[in-house]
Amino acid sequence: MISRIVILNDASIARGGATGLALLSIRLLRQRGFDVTYIVGDKGDNEELERLGVEVVSVGGAPLVKQNPVAAFARGAFNPAARKTVADWVRTRDTPSTVYHVHGWSKILTPSIFSALGPVAARTVIHAHDFFLACPNGAFMDYKRGEPCERVPLSASCLSTNCDKRNYAQKLWRSARKRVLDSTFPQSLPWAAVAMIHEKMAPYLVKGGVSSGRLVTVRNPAEPFSRSRIPSEANGTVFFVGRVEAEKGVVELLAAARSAGVPLAVIGDGPLRKELSKQYPDVRFHGWRNREEIAELLRSARGVVMPSRYPEPYGLVAAEASGSGLPVLVSRTAFLREEILANGLGFSFDLNDPADIAGTLRSLVDLPAEEVRAMSERGHSGEASLSQTPDEWIDALLRLYSATLVRPPLPSAA
Repeated sequence: MISRIVILNDASIARGGATGLALLSIRLLRQRGFDVTYIVGDKGDNEELERLGVEVVSVGGAPLVKQNPVAAFARGAFNPAARKTVADWVRTRDTPSTVYHVHGWSKILTPSIFSALGPVAARTVIHAHDFFLACPNGAFMDYKRGEPCERVPLSASCLSTNCDKRNYAQKLWRSARKRVLDSTFPQSLPWAAVAMIHEKMAPYLVKGGVSSGRLVTVRNPAEPFSRSRIPSEANGTVFFVGRVEAEKGVVELLAAARSAGVPLAVIGDGPLRKELSKQYPDVRFHGWRNREEIAELLRSARGVVMPSRYPEPYGLVAAEASGSGLPVLVSRTAFLREEILANGLGFSFDLNDPADIAGTLRSLVDLPAEEVRAMSERGHSGEASLSQTPDEWIDALLRLYSATLVRPPLPSAA
């Protein structure tokens, strides 16, 4: 029987997917009566955690992007304070029925925590919310070329390619950090599991050195933006919801929407918002909105488009929109693409083909109302759901945790 679950994550307040899921798991675990410790990279200033009765152990750090460059360079690959915090907890508090779950580690905690978790590897689950376990830039994306990357991480071809968002020096630093990770997260130790958010992540993670025997799939939970079905057949505007940045494909999307004469609205913020709002005065940029506001705005949506350039491991927005009754349009790099097409929940396009993007947008707007309604009802019914419910998700995690206590550790992998 599980006596305590230790969640490890960079941040205490959600500003991204991994932290949001870490906090959701804490809420759901506390509802079920489990004792939870949250080892967090920042100062742990989240009042909700105290209300939930969660033990918070803080490293007291800051995200790398908020540290001065010298400190970030020195601590970003190996954070001694994080390692000591985790190692001290394991040394003084661990029991044979304690389970560990690592969510986000790349922004504050760094690969250092895995060396501290080595003694309890057989009871440690690592969540692959992205590809940082395998790829130096975390996305298998060549940001300079604006295209997915097929290179083997840390190969000669990888190391000689300037693919980072910032510059080549950042790429080399991240590559050095990946080498540190390979030493602190050795596949020779019997780690309990690496939890993928989509099964298609497997070949990418294996290519980056993660043992295939550790991989399990735990689909993300998603709640629809709207409990009642959004009557998309009565609407004409297509929405983009997400970060307004180049890798999200928003530049190509805006150009294609203008070419196709399709009304487009953007919910979200990011480095390109100011520039693009000037370039496309006909597009409504709503900026960042909370969940309730997003739901209200989407009442006027014909569908939601997710035009990511990189291999999108999951795409939470697609699941939330489909469950609300909105058709979804995704690029061909999205891992959810085949399910969306097979279940009649939307369409797909080639982001490198402007005519294909424009044509797909136009197809949705011109689709007969009865066909749009049928697509909307299929998504809203949940019969072809792209996600798990929160309860299904926490059930899956608890099964994974419990298995680490009742089975022999997985054999070491070379």
